[in-house]
This record gives sequence, C-alpha cells and structure tokens, in this order.
Amino acid sequence: MSDMELVLRSAKVVTPDGTHPASVLVADGRIVAVAPYGTPAPDGARVEDFGDDVLLPGLVDTHVHVNDPGRTAWEGFASATRAAAAGGVTTLVDMPLNSVPPTTTVRALEAKRAVARRSAHVDIGFWGGAVPGNVADLRPLHDAGVLGFKAFLLPSGVDEFPPLAPDQLETALREIAGFGGLLIVHAEDPQLIDGAPAPVGPRYADFLASRPRAAENEAIAGLIALARGLDARIHVLHLSSADALPLIAAARREGVRVTVETCPHFLTLTAEEVPDGATEFKCCPPIREAANQDALWVGLAAGEIDCVVSDHSPCTADLKVDDFGRAWGGISSLQLGLPAVWTAARRRGHTLHDVARWMSTGPAALVGLDRKGAIEAGRDADFAVLAPDETFTVDPTALHHRNQVTAYAGRTLYGVVRSTWLRGRKIADHGAPTEPTGRLLERPSRL
Repeated sequence: MSDMELVLRSAKVVTPDGTHPASVLVADGRIVAVAPYGTPAPDGARVEDFGDDVLLPGLVDTHVHVNDPGRTAWEGFASATRAAAAGGVTTLVDMPLNSVPPTTTVRALEAKRAVARRSAHVDIGFWGGAVPGNVADLRPLHDAGVLGFKAFLLPSGVDEFPPLAPDQLETALREIAGFGGLLIVHAEDPQLIDGAPAPVGPRYADFLASRPRAAENEAIAGLIALARGLDARIHVLHLSSADALPLIAAARREGVRVTVETCPHFLTLTAEEVPDGATEFKCCPPIREAANQDALWVGLAAGEIDCVVSDHSPCTADLKVDDFGRAWGGISSLQLGLPAVWTAARRRGHTLHDVARWMSTGPAALVGLDRKGAIEAGRDADFAVLAPDETFTVDPTALHHRNQVTAYAGRTLYGVVRSTWLRGRKIADHGAPTEPTGRLLERPSRL
C-alpha cells in the first residue's frame, strides 16, 4: 500500500454494504480499498478523520438545466458547478435545452463542451435532445458521447426545443433503440393539458388544476406501450403523480425497460403550503398534494422509483412574476437537494444509506457511470462529508446559484455539507468551492 496518497476516516462511512466505521484508501483519484477504521495509514499518506460526520458517496445529479451558452443570465457552468460542489454533488448531467443552441447536433454539443470545460468544479456529462427533424443527428450525438436523449410531448417553454408529435416520437425512439440508447421523456399528455383549465392569475390551486395527474398517467402509459413494442429503453423524468407507480411496476414485471425519477421538491413540498403568488414553487409537472407525496415516498421505499434528482431549472428573478400562468416554471435547488431530501427522509424513518442509493448510486446506474455512485474499491474517490444532525436556515443570498430565487428560502433543513471531494481532491470546504478541477464525461463505450 505504499502508493496511497490519502486516507479518509469516519465513524460513519456509507458503503453498498451498510454504514459503519471505516478508512477509505485513495490513490490516483480512485478508491483502492475500504478498510476497518483502525487500519494503520500507509507511509506518506495524508489522513483526514471526520469523526462522527458521515462520509457519503458524492451525489450524482442527472437532471440539471445549466442553460449555458445562450441563457447564462439564468445559470452557467461556473455558477452551477460551484453550487453543486457546495451541496455535495460531484457529478451532474446537463439537460439539452434552455441553452442556445440546444444540444441537438454534434456541433452544438461541442460548443457546450467548450464552455463547460473552462469552469467545471464537478464532473459533467451531457444529454442530447430529440426534436422534430433531428433523427439523423441522434446516432452522431450518441457516438460523440451523450448519455441519452431528452424529448418533450408538449411545449417545453422555449421555442428552440419543440415537442415530438406521436409519429415523430416513435421514429426517434426506433432510431435510438437501434443503437441501444436511452430516451428520457417529459411525460405529460398534451391533449389532456389543453383540455384542462388554463392557469391565469396568482392562485396556486388554479395552476395545479391546469396540470392534472391524468396527463402524467396517460403519457406514461403511452410511453410504456411504445417501449414494449420497440423493445426500447425509456426513462420517465420528474414524476410527480404517484398514481402512475402501479403502471410502471406492472410494466417492469413484464420486462419493459422503463425507469423513473422523482425530485426533492415533490418529496418535500406540498400544494397545500404554496402561497398564492409564490411562483418560485412553480414547476411542470407541479408540486401536488400531501397525500400524493406520501404515496411517492411509499414508492421510493419500495424501489419503484429509481432515483431522486434535482431538475434544477433556474431563471432570473424577473421571470418569476406573481401570475402562475405567465411565470417561468422551474425549481432552483441544486445546492440544496441533499439536505432537503435528508430532512424529509429522516422524519419518515429512512437512513443516509437510503439517501445515497437514491441520489448517488441510482442516478449513476441510470447513465452507466460505473466509476461513480458508491464508496467501494475501483470507484472514483468522490465524497460528500455531511453533519446529519446539524441544521441551517436557507438564505438565498448565501447560495452559489446565479440567481437567488428558491422555493426553500427560509426553511430550516437538516444536514450541513462540511466538504466535497472529487477524485480525492477537496473541491468545497464549508460551502466555499476551490479551483475548478472537474472533467467532461462521455457515455461508457459499452452503452
């Protein structure tokens, strides 16, 4: 063990086998071994002992709208990755839309990579986009290393990323299935949305009525049928309707390759507590009632939901007008996902081992990043050090997001991120990011 560079110790190390005292031995940016806590450090190795603070695998957030280039007033790679590092996130995957141009061609992907590599505080992967007219671009994007493709079934909110009509969706999915790719979908049925009351004004109840659960359920049923017929791989984004979980579970039992994520805001915020006019809570699909949230937690505990990711979708403050029909829809939460989920999880009897599975192991598995997502030999030495019993009150001005607008403002949360480590290097210390050392990731060649 003479080549060890670093030994990280804690009385509570979260590994795939459970949480226990351990020493994590690191060399060349990778975990070499997870040894008993008292194992003597190799000669020359630097030792960091975190005491009772918990050593978690660094979070993997596969749903982040960085908006760079093009809408950098909303967010950017520098600010987003600083926020990620401060919040214990060591890998993020950037969504293809809200940037200009969107990531729907290899040329656009390379433009985005050129911006990202200059200021990456964490490792970054990229989704491609499936939009009308770009079927010929899908395989080249796959070959260039995107982790999969995002599509909308209804307007996305930005003109440069239009939705796929049913025939276009089938054509795109057939093409993606042909090279073994993954399609991730914003699943709301456009006809049911069009038939619902239009949201106008400041009442949250009116906005909620405009995005009924049935729209999600119907869209997911259609996706499952399409995936079954094409033997394709589908991932349902930001599930808010717990009604769809039995449908997804039944499809999996039949062998349909469908996975699903939910988000911290659906697990921690409820429709009943959203004040009228408080459009910082607006997102699509919407934050639903407490009973629906309870059912999401049941599905998460049962393994019916594969991962929890942020869907960080920020904007400038002026776009959050007090009219739910006109305000930009998106929750800004990249830096706060871990404490937000942990606060709710501990109240419901869950452990940090569960949280690590939902927010690190699960997302890494979704996109095939097998060097991420767990504390075990062979993985990258990516860690978050958390004081789980300490609390803090969210002050938006203290966040590293470019715009300090968040639905969590003023909330008291459990879980203070002491430090974040990327490949054995500390990239954030007590909320202060260090110099950027992140890398750009590509799809593993076997996928």
